[in-house]
Amino acid sequence: MAKRDYYEVLGVPRGASEDDLKSAFRNLARKYHPDVSQEPDAEDKFKEINEAYAILSDSEKRAAYDRFGHAGVNTQGMPDFTNIDLSDILEGIFGFGGFGGMGSRRTRNAPRRGADLSSRIKLTFEEAAFGVEKEVQITRDEKCETCHGSGAKPGTSPVTCPNCNGQGEVRQVHQTLLGSMVQVVTCPRCNGRGEVIETPCPTCNGRGLERKTITKMVTIPAGVSNGVQIRLAGEGQSGSNGGPQGNFYLEVEVEEHPYFRRKADDVLLDLDINIAQAVLGDEIHVPTLYGDVELRIPPGTQPGKIFRLRDRGIPHLRGTGKGDQLVTVSIQIPTRLSGEQRELFEKLAQTMDPDIKIQNQSFMDKLREVFGG
Repeated sequence: MAKRDYYEVLGVPRGASEDDLKSAFRNLARKYHPDVSQEPDAEDKFKEINEAYAILSDSEKRAAYDRFGHAGVNTQGMPDFTNIDLSDILEGIFGFGGFGGMGSRRTRNAPRRGADLSSRIKLTFEEAAFGVEKEVQITRDEKCETCHGSGAKPGTSPVTCPNCNGQGEVRQVHQTLLGSMVQVVTCPRCNGRGEVIETPCPTCNGRGLERKTITKMVTIPAGVSNGVQIRLAGEGQSGSNGGPQGNFYLEVEVEEHPYFRRKADDVLLDLDINIAQAVLGDEIHVPTLYGDVELRIPPGTQPGKIFRLRDRGIPHLRGTGKGDQLVTVSIQIPTRLSGEQRELFEKLAQTMDPDIKIQNQSFMDKLREVFGG
């Protein structure tokens, strides 16, 4: 693969001054140094930048490059700038002195919100529709009652970490392509706290927290459905360094009903009537979530007929009002007839039109139109 123009690599014009070259190199070194960059090709880009700067920062090599291009310079044995101080080049990348100090003590010891917790709760169809109060158990970390959260055995106290002298961080020196790199890291002895516990609390083993299970009464609002999450603010894990507690989320799981189904806030019910009821009509009682109601079946009712019972559905979770109940009737065709019944049907058949009628839509197509899918 052909090499790119060195000026293009550094993003400077051909007449760039030494200061311009140095500034461009420093900026690109900050961006693409392998110890800093998350880009997959950072190492290759950094080598390319290093090579370009090595040529253009040398007046003789730059002159040869300007005249003959890549053929005019020898890149074998390129200097690797091991004498350049990385702390100078990379200082300030993250807004503070000392490369690698990303986890400064101030940041590590700042108040942090506790983690969120979650659980599932099973409800019956009716409980989800009308709402209910449920006992919920929450297992979480709470401040240790023995040491009051200090982590130290009663009568003792945490002491200043001897490894970092209470700073919560230590400086490490690494040798890299660009020379010595000073990196500020979290103290491994105290994990950034600046203190160590020499005599841990026997209850929490120095954590300052102990595992507890509490019971809460939770009000489940009317109209919840599968997958709805109910947030209990401040009932999650304890925060650290004085931070607030996280939240607790309850995910609702609704059990299936023996005969009711749900579509949005409407309740669906399939109902079988006999052929005589369909032909002659009838007054029947239909179950709903609110008790039985009377439903008039008009004479000549066809299979798949849908009756709408207003305001007999699920209460709206947000807002007022309710959905409806949709009752779909099917005609129950008898498979076994008594002698008298057969004789009556045979007489009826003699009075009926024997011609077959071809429908434009199937029964299932009509149902799909009604229910939108």
